[in-house]
Amino acid sequence: MQLPFFIAKRYLVSKKSHNAINIITFISVFCVTVVTIALVIILSALNGLTDLVESLYNSFNTDIQVTVKSGKTFETDSFHLNKIAHMKGVAHYSEVLEENALLNYDDRQIIATMKGVGPSYREMTSFDTLMRKGDFRLDGDSISYTVLGRGLAQRLELPTENSYIPVKVYVPRRGADLSVNPSNLEEPFNKSNALVAGAFSINDDFDYKYMIVSLAFARKILNQPNAATAIEIGLKPGADKRAVQQEIKELMGDNFIVRNRYQQNELLFKTLQSEKLWTFMILVFVLIIATFNIIGSLTMLIIEKKDDIGTLSSMGADVSLIRKIFFTEGLLISFLGSVVGLILGVVICMLQIHYGWVQFGEGFVVKAYPISIQISDLIAILAFVMLIGFLAAWYPVRVFTRKHIRIPA
Repeated sequence: MQLPFFIAKRYLVSKKSHNAINIITFISVFCVTVVTIALVIILSALNGLTDLVESLYNSFNTDIQVTVKSGKTFETDSFHLNKIAHMKGVAHYSEVLEENALLNYDDRQIIATMKGVGPSYREMTSFDTLMRKGDFRLDGDSISYTVLGRGLAQRLELPTENSYIPVKVYVPRRGADLSVNPSNLEEPFNKSNALVAGAFSINDDFDYKYMIVSLAFARKILNQPNAATAIEIGLKPGADKRAVQQEIKELMGDNFIVRNRYQQNELLFKTLQSEKLWTFMILVFVLIIATFNIIGSLTMLIIEKKDDIGTLSSMGADVSLIRKIFFTEGLLISFLGSVVGLILGVVICMLQIHYGWVQFGEGFVVKAYPISIQISDLIAILAFVMLIGFLAAWYPVRVFTRKHIRIPA
């Protein structure tokens, strides 16, 4: 194999009699390099976005969530919360109560989802990292506080220069009848006040939907002292998540759904994975088009080297050796383009990670575009480039050596 490689390497770097062959060879390497760079950058950018979304959602969602299979709320009096708390791997748990509420501030109103959480919710999540204004504070000094999604705060036009702004919270009173006194629209609602301690931001799905309050506040205004819509559980670092999830399933029975973080946002993560896959396939298709240059370069090189092939044949080279020379030439073009592309792609990604040259506009969670380089992606890119290069080199070598070159038996 050393002889075919040596001759192929000379053919790759030596000057040809027809300058067009040199140009096409350079274009072949250039095209493979550019597409490889694009693959590295785009896949790393998609990885960065996926990691960012996952970190934001994980800052809001807990490791495991238990919800009732039928209905909306359930009573927690007789539940095995103590058993859950003492399970191996469980660090914290919190009862959660969600309900739609009407927020009112200075004659501006908006519908929000009120999420009441227990004292352990802060320890189970990284909610502090989501705060864009103020602090994560839900109670204290016998005063009820709330943190709003940034979208809700904007729609209510809360003044950004002030803290602890009071908002009125209305929730439907159970069994109330609007027809009793239609002139008094507040009668069928339970009402309470809460001070806005801060605003958080994840994405529009959360920012324009959620207000976070204490579980005590939610239960009091809803007049449901023992109700919950979910039990959210935080695990210890290194805990066996599957084992704990299965143990909780067995404890809670068939009437409850026990989901991990991925299952809580399964559609989102499947969509992100599909986007990455289809983006990869589209760029691979572009790479296939780019490798047509390799076919053209090898075809012209085979035609030009007729005399060299005759000389090698007279010296004892057989058809297999001749084909190995040109086949190795095609692989060298693909390998050179892929390696240079991988190196340049990784360098560009590293520069973005360290310097953040490509930035988002105002209002985004992060300033610079997130990048995450994964070794598995680099291996997959190299494998696909070489596979396509293999096929691009095999075709002209098999076809055109048989069609244009006559090698004595």
